[in-house]
Amino acid sequence: MRVNCAAGAQPELAAPPSVQQFCAITTPYLPEADSEAAFITAMRDITRWHQQRSPWYARLLAQHQVDVDALRTLDDLIALPPVHANFFKQHEILSVPEDAITLHLTSSGTTGQKSQMFFDAFTIGHGRRMADDCMQARGMVSSEPAHYLVNAYEPCDGLRVGTSNTNQYLMRYAPAAEVFWTLRALGQGQHEFDAFGAVARLQRWAEGSTPVRIIGFPAFLHFTLQRLEKMGVPPLQLAPGSAVILGGGWKGHADQAIAKEAMHASIARQLGIAGERIVETFGSVEHSIPYTSCKHNHLHQPTWSRVLVRDVATLGPLAHGQAGFLSFLSPYITSVPAHSVVMGDLGVLHPAHSCGCGTPTPWFEILGRAGTSSNKSCAAAAAELLPAG
Repeated sequence: MRVNCAAGAQPELAAPPSVQQFCAITTPYLPEADSEAAFITAMRDITRWHQQRSPWYARLLAQHQVDVDALRTLDDLIALPPVHANFFKQHEILSVPEDAITLHLTSSGTTGQKSQMFFDAFTIGHGRRMADDCMQARGMVSSEPAHYLVNAYEPCDGLRVGTSNTNQYLMRYAPAAEVFWTLRALGQGQHEFDAFGAVARLQRWAEGSTPVRIIGFPAFLHFTLQRLEKMGVPPLQLAPGSAVILGGGWKGHADQAIAKEAMHASIARQLGIAGERIVETFGSVEHSIPYTSCKHNHLHQPTWSRVLVRDVATLGPLAHGQAGFLSFLSPYITSVPAHSVVMGDLGVLHPAHSCGCGTPTPWFEILGRAGTSSNKSCAAAAAELLPAG
């Protein structure tokens, strides 16, 4: 079901000035105190934006008796009713006219209904620039060409999966020499993992001097490394400057997931890529703010968002170190009222300055995804994944 902005309305499409100014910040990791006032103002104004343009969101605020003018503190913003990412699997809610949408993406879930998200030029433009800022800070931007092993869906007509769009964008950070997509398009919207093709490319590229960048789903890099080992291929030494950028999660292969430390050790041993050249990323079509790991492999909160963890039963905010649903606040999105979302991912938030990398913002770790079944609530399923005590 698609719900458009108010019928007959011709709303001004320019984002509120406070939102424009806040999203124009190019320093990716400012201390929270340095941007808090601007963040609160931008969040109040984007909340009003969606209230005025989305009848559905206006009803949600009214149901929770939210006075937008009274949003004056970070606690006030945290108390806004968050929209669960799963909501977008059944509903298409727009705060801008359909002709303002420039990009339509779906989530990459392997089963069930997928989220449908819509982006206008302001939202996708700033989201991509923010990713540029984070990758520049992480040392991933280079003018030297690289081969790309892309563990994601090979593009084909009609493919709108967000992860494939993201991986195509990641290839802007070093000019592409050769590109090999491991999830090969078979036609009719079907894809198949080509492990032998991935192995052959890595072996050939290891003989040359061009750096290799491996991007995409960690599961399929893991399967490729397993295949190298089973085939008795000696450890490869990819060219200096090679890197791994992981993102998209393990999806339907969570039962085969291995610890991050084991994965990184395998990459170093079999491909010759050191840990500091391995970047973990987190994001979703419902919340496209970039979360990029530091050299200590911690996902830090960037300037443009606030990260919190919510209780799986009450959705109230939890203290640092406690496990619950990851939740994100950001005023960057004008197209859809997804400026306060709660995810199906379970995580733990850690305070600023608790990571040795020197980044002055909080960081979070992902514990796993809360599964559901027809006879089990999301909160109950989530609780089963939490550590005892």
